[in-house]
Amino acid sequence: MSSIQDLNPEAKRAQKNQALAINISAARSLQNILKTNLGPKGTLKMLVGGAGDIRLTKDGSVMLNDMQIQHPTAALIARTATAQDDITGDGTSSIVILIGELLAQSSRYLAENTHPSVLIEGMFNAKKESQKFLKSLKTKMQNKVKINREALLNVAKTSLRTKIYEELADHLAEIVVSAVKNIHEEGKRIDLHMVEIMHMVHKMDKETRFVNGIVLDHGARHPDMCRDNHNCHILTMNISLEYEKSEINSKFIVKNAKQRTSMVNAERRVVDRKVEAIIELKKKVCKEGESFIVINQKGIDPLSLDMFQKAGITALRRAKRRNMERLTRACGGSPVNSLDELVPEVLGHADRVYEQMLGEERYTFVEGVQGNSCTILIKGPNLHTIAQIKDACRDGLRAVKNAIEDNCVIPGAGAFEMLLSNHLKQFAEQVKGRPKLGVRCMAEALLTIPKTLALNSGFDPEDCILELEEAAKDGDMPGLNLTTGKAFDPLQDGIYDCYRVKQQILEAAVFTCTQILYVDEILRSGRARKSGRLPA
Repeated sequence: MSSIQDLNPEAKRAQKNQALAINISAARSLQNILKTNLGPKGTLKMLVGGAGDIRLTKDGSVMLNDMQIQHPTAALIARTATAQDDITGDGTSSIVILIGELLAQSSRYLAENTHPSVLIEGMFNAKKESQKFLKSLKTKMQNKVKINREALLNVAKTSLRTKIYEELADHLAEIVVSAVKNIHEEGKRIDLHMVEIMHMVHKMDKETRFVNGIVLDHGARHPDMCRDNHNCHILTMNISLEYEKSEINSKFIVKNAKQRTSMVNAERRVVDRKVEAIIELKKKVCKEGESFIVINQKGIDPLSLDMFQKAGITALRRAKRRNMERLTRACGGSPVNSLDELVPEVLGHADRVYEQMLGEERYTFVEGVQGNSCTILIKGPNLHTIAQIKDACRDGLRAVKNAIEDNCVIPGAGAFEMLLSNHLKQFAEQVKGRPKLGVRCMAEALLTIPKTLALNSGFDPEDCILELEEAAKDGDMPGLNLTTGKAFDPLQDGIYDCYRVKQQILEAAVFTCTQILYVDEILRSGRARKSGRLPA
């Protein structure tokens, strides 16, 4: 009986080889689930919710978040993969596949009674050498590939084609690159929150477009306000233009109807003065052919809307808080919180502000701005298509952002894994003692990425690996052409991966794998005895 069972006879446990076998089996099971989704030729998974809602996807992050994973080791790997997605925006499927393969390679040596600590030492040595190799490759790639618009388009296409079909991916690549370039300021960190992703269940998926401005999901509330304005002054504010309830409980006693009317008029004058101040500002700044737009985060009552309409002002109320910062970044100017701030300098500018109705929903487009905020307007015939495009757009935006901030790209199509595997095989010859077995595990496990790409494309994995190895002997950077199954140069075809994605995969995969190999006992304690008496 083990120590834990002396303390609690109801405890369940798995020890030594049994614990490792359980953990490796769980990792392999999760690997097999995601394996078929890797690459442009990967298949889709259908996720069915408890209410019968269906989602088709091959995005690893979406699957790991939505799947009900109960096994603790599989859940640990899933958390590692979702952390990878949070940090870099890509590589979730790759990291799960690599962890599963590392454990599978380790199991061969564990079956021959090799101690896990020996393999772990070798894996850490391999990880250090891999990071050195990656940094040296980064220097080479910075000299070979300049990060211009063409390179960013290729990065976006490589990322998007793994999520959606090729024609739509190429269309979205132009959009996401334009969006990131729009918000990018030299020397500053790229804030992707300044890219609004708006959707309309309307037309086809290829109607998705980039809007150099902001799209709001509501319109003007007055029926007679102008729906299409040109050469617009934009006032963004957070001032209530309606009656407000007092923060404390109070009551007013009036003796007659005249006093009541006087009190109502006094309350009305407070709101009217605010509206009149805005109308005066409009008269001061607007010339012939110019328009004035008010976008308020708080409410505007019907009487105030009527005053704005008569003054030729288009007013939108209750704009979302997240859009207020985007509006000022896009149009210029600054948000107004007090009437004392109503000066011409707080106004922004847009070439055109117009409204579009879709069924009963209204959308307001603020276009032709010179600032650093924009919108990706996703269109599709149904919510399933829109959800798929949204997930792809987020990954594409992160990929382009990573390429700009790293100022570097890495060859894709399995070329990096092939190069690193060959390098680690040579490095293993320099390692003395049994830790070289851990280095070999890492070298063999890396080949699972090009093997999986070949398998998902309908080719024999071993034949493809042999061809890639032959090409690597000539000093090339061989990637796998998923159309022909032959070796090719991914740099010539613009197949690029992100540096930080590969860096994070190597770091997290080895760390998670070694933690699982360190486990020699799995304990699940039972319910404590209510009597509180110790067993005899």
